[in-house]
Amino acid sequence: MKASLIDGQAIAAALREDLARRVSHHVAARNRKPGLAVVLVGEDPASQVYVAAKAKQTVEIGMRSIEHRLVTETTEAELLALIDRLNRDETVDGILVQFPLPRQINPDHVIDAIAPSKDVDGLHPINVGRLASGGMGFVPCTPRGSLKLIKGVRRDLSGLHAVVVGRSNLVGKPIAQLLLAENCTVTIAHSRTRDLAGTCRQADILVAAVGRPKLIGAAHVRPGAIVIDVGINRITDGETGKSRLVGDVDFDAVKDIASAITPVPRGVGPMTIACLLENTLESYERRLGNASRFDVATDWLRNSGNIQP
Repeated sequence: MKASLIDGQAIAAALREDLARRVSHHVAARNRKPGLAVVLVGEDPASQVYVAAKAKQTVEIGMRSIEHRLVTETTEAELLALIDRLNRDETVDGILVQFPLPRQINPDHVIDAIAPSKDVDGLHPINVGRLASGGMGFVPCTPRGSLKLIKGVRRDLSGLHAVVVGRSNLVGKPIAQLLLAENCTVTIAHSRTRDLAGTCRQADILVAAVGRPKLIGAAHVRPGAIVIDVGINRITDGETGKSRLVGDVDFDAVKDIASAITPVPRGVGPMTIACLLENTLESYERRLGNASRFDVATDWLRNSGNIQP
Protein backbone atom coordinates (compact mmCIF):
# COMPACT_ATOMS: atom_id res chain seq x y z
CA MET A 1 0.00 0.00 0.00
CA LYS A 2 1.23 3.47 -0.84
CA ALA A 3 -0.32 6.36 1.05
CA SER A 4 -2.22 9.10 -0.71
CA LEU A 5 -0.46 12.41 -0.23
CA ILE A 6 -2.62 15.03 1.49
CA ASP A 7 -1.59 18.24 -0.26
CA GLY A 8 -2.22 20.91 2.37
CA GLN A 9 -0.88 23.65 0.13
CA ALA A 10 -3.44 22.93 -2.60
CA ILE A 11 -6.29 22.57 -0.10
CA ALA A 12 -5.31 25.84 1.61
CA ALA A 13 -5.24 27.61 -1.77
CA ALA A 14 -8.76 26.37 -2.53
CA LEU A 15 -9.94 27.58 0.89
CA ARG A 16 -8.42 31.02 0.30
CA GLU A 17 -10.19 31.26 -3.07
CA ASP A 18 -13.51 30.55 -1.35
CA LEU A 19 -12.74 33.11 1.36
CA ALA A 20 -11.86 35.72 -1.30
CA ARG A 21 -15.26 35.24 -2.93
CA ARG A 22 -17.01 35.69 0.42
CA VAL A 23 -14.94 38.76 1.26
CA SER A 24 -15.71 40.34 -2.13
CA HIS A 25 -19.43 39.82 -1.59
CA HIS A 26 -19.34 41.40 1.88
CA VAL A 27 -17.22 44.37 0.83
CA ALA A 28 -19.59 45.12 -2.06
CA ALA A 29 -22.57 44.99 0.30
CA ARG A 30 -21.10 46.77 3.33
CA ASN A 31 -18.20 48.83 1.98
CA ARG A 32 -15.87 47.64 4.75
CA LYS A 33 -13.11 45.09 4.54
CA PRO A 34 -12.60 42.53 7.32
CA GLY A 35 -9.59 43.64 9.38
CA LEU A 36 -6.92 41.42 10.90
CA ALA A 37 -4.50 43.04 13.35
CA VAL A 38 -1.22 41.20 13.93
CA VAL A 39 1.11 42.35 16.69
CA LEU A 40 4.80 41.43 16.64
CA VAL A 41 7.01 42.30 19.60
CA GLY A 42 10.74 41.99 18.99
CA GLU A 43 12.80 40.73 16.09
CA ASP A 44 12.53 36.94 16.17
CA PRO A 45 13.43 35.93 12.57
CA ALA A 46 10.92 33.07 12.29
CA SER A 47 8.14 35.28 13.64
CA GLN A 48 8.99 38.02 11.15
CA VAL A 49 8.71 35.59 8.24
CA TYR A 50 5.42 34.22 9.56
CA VAL A 51 3.91 37.67 10.13
CA ALA A 52 4.90 38.74 6.61
CA ALA A 53 3.22 35.64 5.16
CA LYS A 54 0.04 36.36 7.11
CA ALA A 55 -0.05 39.95 5.92
CA LYS A 56 0.51 38.95 2.29
CA GLN A 57 -2.27 36.35 2.28
CA THR A 58 -4.63 38.65 4.18
CA VAL A 59 -4.33 41.32 1.50
CA GLU A 60 -4.49 38.79 -1.35
CA ILE A 61 -8.00 37.67 -0.37
CA GLY A 62 -9.25 41.25 -0.04
CA MET A 63 -8.98 41.75 3.71
CA ARG A 64 -7.27 44.62 5.52
CA SER A 65 -3.96 43.78 7.18
CA ILE A 66 -3.08 45.88 10.23
CA GLU A 67 0.47 45.34 11.48
CA HIS A 68 1.91 46.58 14.75
CA ARG A 69 5.66 45.95 15.08
CA LEU A 70 6.92 46.80 18.56
CA VAL A 71 10.48 46.91 19.85
CA THR A 72 11.84 44.14 22.06
CA GLU A 73 11.87 46.47 25.08
CA THR A 74 8.10 47.03 24.91
CA THR A 75 6.57 46.64 28.37
CA GLU A 76 3.64 44.41 29.19
CA ALA A 77 1.56 47.48 30.08
CA GLU A 78 2.27 49.04 26.68
CA LEU A 79 1.27 45.86 24.86
CA LEU A 80 -1.92 45.48 26.90
CA ALA A 81 -2.81 49.11 26.16
CA LEU A 82 -2.47 48.42 22.42
CA ILE A 83 -4.67 45.33 22.72
CA ASP A 84 -7.28 47.40 24.54
CA ARG A 85 -7.31 49.90 21.65
CA LEU A 86 -7.68 47.08 19.12
CA ASN A 87 -10.53 45.57 21.17
CA ARG A 88 -12.37 48.90 20.89
CA ASP A 89 -11.63 49.45 17.19
CA GLU A 90 -14.74 48.58 15.17
CA THR A 91 -12.68 48.11 12.00
CA VAL A 92 -10.65 45.31 13.60
CA ASP A 93 -12.30 41.88 13.46
CA GLY A 94 -9.40 39.69 14.53
CA ILE A 95 -6.42 40.19 16.82
CA LEU A 96 -3.37 37.95 16.83
CA VAL A 97 -0.30 38.53 18.98
CA GLN A 98 2.65 36.61 17.59
CA PHE A 99 4.49 34.33 20.00
CA PRO A 100 7.10 34.01 21.43
CA LEU A 101 7.12 37.23 23.41
CA PRO A 102 10.05 38.88 25.22
CA ARG A 103 10.59 37.60 28.75
CA GLN A 104 9.17 40.72 30.44
CA ILE A 105 5.70 39.98 29.01
CA ASN A 106 3.50 37.23 30.44
CA PRO A 107 1.77 35.48 27.50
CA ASP A 108 -1.18 34.46 29.68
CA HIS A 109 -1.91 38.10 30.47
CA VAL A 110 -1.83 38.88 26.76
CA ILE A 111 -4.18 36.03 25.83
CA ASP A 112 -6.62 37.02 28.58
CA ALA A 113 -6.64 40.66 27.39
CA ILE A 114 -7.86 39.91 23.85
CA ALA A 115 -11.65 40.14 23.51
CA PRO A 116 -13.00 36.59 22.92
CA SER A 117 -14.99 37.89 19.92
CA LYS A 118 -11.70 38.95 18.24
CA ASP A 119 -9.53 36.06 19.48
CA VAL A 120 -9.02 34.47 16.06
CA ASP A 121 -6.16 32.36 17.44
CA GLY A 122 -8.69 30.57 19.67
CA LEU A 123 -6.53 30.76 22.80
CA HIS A 124 -8.67 32.82 25.19
CA PRO A 125 -10.01 30.70 28.10
CA ILE A 126 -13.58 31.45 27.04
CA ASN A 127 -12.95 30.10 23.53
CA VAL A 128 -11.11 27.11 25.00
CA GLY A 129 -14.10 26.45 27.26
CA ARG A 130 -16.56 26.79 24.40
CA LEU A 131 -14.62 24.23 22.38
CA ALA A 132 -14.54 21.80 25.30
CA SER A 133 -18.27 22.22 25.97
CA GLY A 134 -19.39 22.15 22.35
CA GLY A 135 -20.28 25.84 22.24
CA MET A 136 -19.65 28.47 19.58
CA GLY A 137 -16.20 30.00 19.68
CA PHE A 138 -12.97 30.23 17.75
CA VAL A 139 -10.90 27.08 17.27
CA PRO A 140 -7.08 27.34 17.13
CA CYS A 141 -6.01 27.49 13.51
CA THR A 142 -3.67 24.49 13.25
CA PRO A 143 -6.17 22.02 14.78
CA ARG A 144 -8.96 23.45 12.61
CA GLY A 145 -6.82 23.01 9.53
CA SER A 146 -5.80 19.50 10.56
CA LEU A 147 -9.43 18.44 10.89
CA LYS A 148 -10.19 19.81 7.43
CA LEU A 149 -7.37 17.67 6.02
CA ILE A 150 -8.64 14.57 7.81
CA LYS A 151 -12.19 15.12 6.57
CA GLY A 152 -10.89 15.65 3.07
CA VAL A 153 -9.80 12.01 3.18
CA ARG A 154 -12.80 10.61 5.05
CA ARG A 155 -15.85 12.74 5.71
CA ASP A 156 -17.57 10.50 8.28
CA LEU A 157 -15.22 9.91 11.22
CA SER A 158 -17.84 8.49 13.57
CA GLY A 159 -16.61 5.48 15.55
CA LEU A 160 -12.98 5.74 14.43
CA HIS A 161 -10.18 5.58 16.98
CA ALA A 162 -8.01 8.70 16.91
CA VAL A 163 -4.68 8.90 18.74
CA VAL A 164 -3.19 12.35 19.29
CA VAL A 165 0.50 12.37 20.23
CA GLY A 166 1.06 15.61 22.13
CA ARG A 167 -0.97 17.48 24.73
CA SER A 168 -0.21 21.15 24.08
CA ASN A 169 -2.87 23.81 24.48
CA LEU A 170 -2.18 24.99 20.94
CA VAL A 171 -2.61 21.70 19.06
CA GLY A 172 -2.91 18.47 21.05
CA LYS A 173 -5.81 19.29 23.35
CA PRO A 174 -7.94 21.22 20.81
CA ILE A 175 -7.57 18.63 18.02
CA ALA A 176 -8.63 15.97 20.53
CA GLN A 177 -11.75 18.03 21.32
CA LEU A 178 -12.52 18.44 17.61
CA LEU A 179 -12.19 14.71 17.00
CA LEU A 180 -14.44 13.99 19.98
CA ALA A 181 -17.03 16.27 18.41
CA GLU A 182 -16.77 14.13 15.26
CA ASN A 183 -17.72 11.08 17.40
CA CYS A 184 -14.25 9.56 17.38
CA THR A 185 -12.88 7.58 20.29
CA VAL A 186 -9.88 9.68 21.27
CA THR A 187 -6.66 8.79 23.06
CA ILE A 188 -4.08 11.44 23.95
CA ALA A 189 -0.52 10.08 24.17
CA HIS A 190 2.52 12.01 25.39
CA SER A 191 6.03 11.74 26.78
CA ARG A 192 4.89 9.67 29.77
CA THR A 193 2.90 7.14 27.73
CA ARG A 194 4.40 3.75 28.57
CA ASP A 195 3.95 1.97 25.24
CA LEU A 196 3.79 4.79 22.72
CA ALA A 197 4.19 2.57 19.65
CA GLY A 198 1.52 0.16 20.85
CA THR A 199 -0.88 2.99 21.62
CA CYS A 200 -0.33 4.60 18.24
CA ARG A 201 -0.88 1.31 16.39
CA GLN A 202 -4.49 1.32 17.62
CA ALA A 203 -5.24 4.47 15.64
CA ASP A 204 -7.40 4.80 12.56
CA ILE A 205 -6.36 8.48 12.69
CA LEU A 206 -2.93 9.36 14.05
CA VAL A 207 -2.04 13.00 14.74
CA ALA A 208 1.59 13.73 15.67
CA ALA A 209 2.16 17.08 17.39
CA VAL A 210 5.12 16.83 19.75
CA GLY A 211 7.96 18.74 18.08
CA ARG A 212 10.39 15.79 17.97
CA PRO A 213 11.88 14.97 14.55
CA LYS A 214 10.80 11.64 13.09
CA LEU A 215 9.50 10.33 16.41
CA ILE A 216 6.74 8.35 14.72
CA GLY A 217 8.08 5.47 12.66
CA ALA A 218 6.81 2.32 11.00
CA ALA A 219 6.29 0.57 14.34
CA HIS A 220 3.80 3.28 15.39
CA VAL A 221 1.43 3.12 12.42
CA ARG A 222 -1.45 0.75 11.82
CA PRO A 223 -1.83 -0.28 8.17
CA GLY A 224 -4.39 1.95 6.50
CA ALA A 225 -4.28 4.73 9.11
CA ILE A 226 -4.66 8.42 8.24
CA VAL A 227 -1.52 10.18 9.48
CA ILE A 228 -1.46 13.93 10.16
CA ASP A 229 2.00 15.32 10.86
CA VAL A 230 1.81 18.69 12.63
CA GLY A 231 5.51 18.83 13.51
CA ILE A 232 7.87 21.29 11.83
CA ASN A 233 11.47 20.63 12.87
CA ARG A 234 14.63 22.01 11.29
CA ILE A 235 17.48 19.50 11.22
CA THR A 236 20.90 19.29 9.58
CA ASP A 237 21.18 16.71 6.80
CA GLY A 238 24.05 14.36 7.64
CA GLU A 239 24.95 13.87 3.99
CA THR A 240 24.77 17.41 2.63
CA GLY A 241 25.32 19.42 5.82
CA LYS A 242 22.38 21.63 4.88
CA SER A 243 19.38 22.27 7.08
CA ARG A 244 15.94 21.03 6.07
CA LEU A 245 12.46 20.71 7.50
CA VAL A 246 11.10 17.40 8.72
CA GLY A 247 8.01 16.46 10.66
CA ASP A 248 7.35 14.42 13.77
CA VAL A 249 6.70 11.46 11.46
CA ASP A 250 9.40 9.54 9.61
CA PHE A 251 7.70 10.08 6.25
CA ASP A 252 9.76 7.57 4.26
CA ALA A 253 9.21 4.84 6.84
CA VAL A 254 5.45 5.41 7.09
CA LYS A 255 4.32 6.35 3.58
CA ASP A 256 3.87 2.73 2.48
CA ILE A 257 1.87 1.79 5.60
CA ALA A 258 -0.63 4.62 5.99
CA SER A 259 -3.58 5.13 3.65
CA ALA A 260 -3.07 8.91 3.62
CA ILE A 261 -0.38 11.17 5.04
CA THR A 262 0.54 14.85 5.19
CA PRO A 263 4.04 15.83 4.05
CA VAL A 264 6.32 18.36 5.74
CA PRO A 265 6.40 20.98 4.35
CA ARG A 266 3.19 21.48 2.25
CA GLY A 267 0.99 19.64 4.72
CA VAL A 268 -0.59 21.14 7.80
CA GLY A 269 1.48 24.35 7.73
CA PRO A 270 -0.33 26.13 4.85
CA MET A 271 -3.68 25.37 6.48
CA THR A 272 -2.79 27.34 9.62
CA ILE A 273 -2.81 30.75 7.91
CA ALA A 274 -5.81 29.84 5.75
CA CYS A 275 -7.81 28.96 8.86
CA LEU A 276 -6.66 32.16 10.58
CA LEU A 277 -8.19 34.07 7.66
CA GLU A 278 -11.34 31.95 7.90
CA ASN A 279 -11.66 32.71 11.62
CA THR A 280 -11.22 36.42 10.89
CA LEU A 281 -13.92 36.41 8.23
CA GLU A 282 -16.28 34.53 10.56
CA SER A 283 -15.62 37.16 13.25
CA TYR A 284 -16.49 39.89 10.72
CA GLU A 285 -19.70 38.09 9.75
CA ARG A 286 -20.75 37.58 13.36
CA ARG A 287 -20.02 41.14 14.36
CA LEU A 288 -21.90 42.66 11.41
CA GLY A 289 -24.78 40.24 11.35
CA ASN A 290 -26.04 37.70 13.78
CA ALA A 291 -25.87 38.41 17.50
CA SER A 292 -23.72 35.80 19.19
CA ARG A 293 -22.94 34.47 22.61
CA PHE A 294 -19.63 36.30 22.32
CA ASP A 295 -21.54 39.37 23.50
CA VAL A 296 -22.16 37.70 26.85
CA ALA A 297 -18.51 36.71 27.13
CA THR A 298 -17.31 40.24 26.41
CA ASP A 299 -19.76 41.71 28.93
CA TRP A 300 -18.44 39.31 31.58
CA LEU A 301 -14.85 40.35 30.87
CA ARG A 302 -15.73 44.03 30.96
CA ASN A 303 -17.52 43.65 34.27
CA SER A 304 -14.61 41.68 35.71
CA GLY A 305 -12.22 44.51 34.90
CA ASN A 306 -10.23 42.61 32.25
CA ILE A 307 -11.56 44.84 29.49
CA GLN A 308 -12.04 48.54 30.05
CA PRO A 309 -15.47 49.99 29.13
